[in-house]
Amino acid sequence: QVQLVESGGGLVQAGGSLTLSCAASGRAFSSYAMGWFRQAPGKEREFAAGISVSGSITYYSDSVKGRFTISRDNAKNTVYLQMNSLTPEDTAVYYCARATMHRARSPSNYDYWGQGTQVTVSS
Repeated sequence: QVQLVESGGGLVQAGGSLTLSCAASGRAFSSYAMGWFRQAPGKEREFAAGISVSGSITYYSDSVKGRFTISRDNAKNTVYLQMNSLTPEDTAVYYCARATMHRARSPSNYDYWGQGTQVTVSS
């Protein structure tokens, strides 16, 4: 059984930064690519960032590219999302998830999800 637990969300002013963490249980963490998604009220869940097994390959949605950085520490079974230059449009619940294929962007290509952490950006 895999459990993913996000933390680090909160309220931040526009232009500010936050770092989200996702702690994974289970010994297979280092064998899977991981991703971050977000879901704003009334909107579909959307891909934000993904990272390969080793962490050498990262990829982003156009809306966050250049502002967000995904990383992982396989020794700590943790994946991170560093978010800079936040805007009110980044307000959403952020989820980490385990990918079932490389460079996955669709939620259907992720099999385990965390419970989410709220990020609110005030103007």
